[in-house]
Amino acid sequence: MHVAIVGATGAVGVEMLSILEERAFPTDRVSLWASARSAGKQLTYRQEKLVVRELNPAQMQDVDIALFSAGSSITKAVAGQFRNGRTVIIDNSSAFRMDPHTPLVVPEINPQDISTHQGLIANPNCTTIIMAMAVWPIHRNNPVQRLLISTYQAVSGAGASAMQELLDQTRQYLNTGANTSEPRVLTRAELQSQPNVFPHPCAFNLFSHNTAIDESGYNQEERKVADETRKIFHTPQLPLSATCIRVPILRAHSESITLTTERPITPDQVRTLLQQAPGVRLVDDPQRNYFPMPIDASGGDDVLVGRIRQDLSDPTGCSISLFVCGDQLRKGAALNAVQIAELLSNR
Repeated sequence: MHVAIVGATGAVGVEMLSILEERAFPTDRVSLWASARSAGKQLTYRQEKLVVRELNPAQMQDVDIALFSAGSSITKAVAGQFRNGRTVIIDNSSAFRMDPHTPLVVPEINPQDISTHQGLIANPNCTTIIMAMAVWPIHRNNPVQRLLISTYQAVSGAGASAMQELLDQTRQYLNTGANTSEPRVLTRAELQSQPNVFPHPCAFNLFSHNTAIDESGYNQEERKVADETRKIFHTPQLPLSATCIRVPILRAHSESITLTTERPITPDQVRTLLQQAPGVRLVDDPQRNYFPMPIDASGGDDVLVGRIRQDLSDPTGCSISLFVCGDQLRKGAALNAVQIAELLSNR
């Protein structure tokens, strides 16, 4: 099997290559593709140096599975050139997620949907995957009637350059205050670095997710969470409202979730359901005040779930609140794509 990674030098592409090796994915050949500026770089795979080549679909007609993480514009521009009956694209961008003919898949939730693919399978948004992994085991047992979500999204969701921007701004803050006896708050101008990945300083700051806001008042990230969840769950009318926020965390997204189920449900019932769920790890220790944290989720494959409690504002007993963390570069992106590839290869 020939597996290609498109966008191989980006944060998600690098993780894809690493996960293929970690999981001993059955490949005869792996090829790496990226933009012209990344061509010639080398990445290590199974103790061999692989050279990154400039993306050229004409040279990729023998590819069986193409893992795309190069952005929506690239996918839209080249996907049609792979309609060769052989190559299956697993795309990490938003380009085709809501296309009715393209399955949107989380393997632990809707693996059966891959059977409808027409040469392209979409990988959901990282925020959607992390939330869905925690909610699906509950929904499958006691259908969810409403979801309220607040996210705390790491800068790595915007790529390696965003992570570097947070480090640079943090270093700038610490260096500026090194010779003062009293801590002081830096101004926006002092924290701003050029060029900017984000529209606002990310160090020591929070801001609304940096995507466009539509006429409804929701930004694109919030709409993605709602629309994609409904498609994955096959619940087109599911009421869902999300508020998505960037936080000064390098890696791993966190989410606060309140859900309302069809029938009354207790925290112990939720814990039992989650303990049995693949890809989910219960981190729920009130005695030690130990719950999911980005620092524990970073670099891991499981979605961490805790702070499970009854929503006391709902007298029916049908509402539960919980907190989740997940590595959005792994389960939120690269790992989920490789798991889809494993389904295709019948592993």
